[in-house]
Amino acid sequence: MSALADAAGPDLLTVRDLKMHFDISVGGLFSPTIGRIKAVDGVSFTIRRGETLGLVGESGCGKTTTGRCILQLEHATGGEILFDGTNLIGLDRKQMIALRQKIQVIFQDPYSSLNPRMTIGDIIAEPMLVHRTEPTREARDARVRELLTLCGLDPRFATRYPHEMSGGQRQRVGIARALSVRPEFIICDEAISALDVSIQAQIINLLEDLREQFDLTYLFIAHDLSVVRHLCHRVAVMYLGKLVELADCDELYGNPLHPYTRGLLAAVPVPDPEVERTRGHQVVKGEVPSPMNPPSGCVFHPRCPVAIATCSRDVPEFREVKPGHWVACSVV
Repeated sequence: MSALADAAGPDLLTVRDLKMHFDISVGGLFSPTIGRIKAVDGVSFTIRRGETLGLVGESGCGKTTTGRCILQLEHATGGEILFDGTNLIGLDRKQMIALRQKIQVIFQDPYSSLNPRMTIGDIIAEPMLVHRTEPTREARDARVRELLTLCGLDPRFATRYPHEMSGGQRQRVGIARALSVRPEFIICDEAISALDVSIQAQIINLLEDLREQFDLTYLFIAHDLSVVRHLCHRVAVMYLGKLVELADCDELYGNPLHPYTRGLLAAVPVPDPEVERTRGHQVVKGEVPSPMNPPSGCVFHPRCPVAIATCSRDVPEFREVKPGHWVACSVV
């Protein structure tokens, strides 16, 4: 994947010091705030045009919230989100509608993300109506048939309803819907985690083919590192609302520097039983702390096997330790 990363174009998306904090209250709307959840706390990264960036980490670390902030489904507490030079934070509804044609999403659950009362054809055609990309019904119907074929489905499925299709087929419909308005950037939010393993491989191959065919750019949110390796050019690792490591895919898997990244990679099973039997396992101990009360200093230090005294006091700088390899760790 590194060769493809080198061939990627200029920056399409730039996220700078993104923060998304949620106030917690007990009772009604006007009840006093008793705490604050720092779901995303100072995240910065870029995605180049034509590139796929993987965003990985345990459940609850802030991956999906980051994606929702980019989509403007959540209004960020602070920071900047620059898409092709335009700061998305602060745009009004009318301005954002114009940009939504370029930024689309594939949701995690293919069962709940499709309207059960609409036919497949109407589901795929709806974005074309909203953005007025295909002026006539005949043009929309032709585009629906084209997208179904492109995503590996029979064009006759346009008259079916979601309950008549399997999970993998529904996710292909979700991909077709995302492609319907010819976007430049697609956020894949755990897009394959709800599917069978055999279907996952087919969807990954489809996403890769579509990226090359239409020069798409992806933010691929996942928790399975073995899946991310086959699709992404670079990988960013999140923990408790912060980025702890970011590197080229081959570099991250071959030379992980942060203890958390090493623990995640050690938990990925190896298909060869002989190798699996002999390799050492470095299990990440303990539980993820509450984002309402994160640890002081480095947020990973209570679970870190190499933590030193200063880790509980000083917040590590997210710095570039070698070209293209960033890490937030005082010990590295």
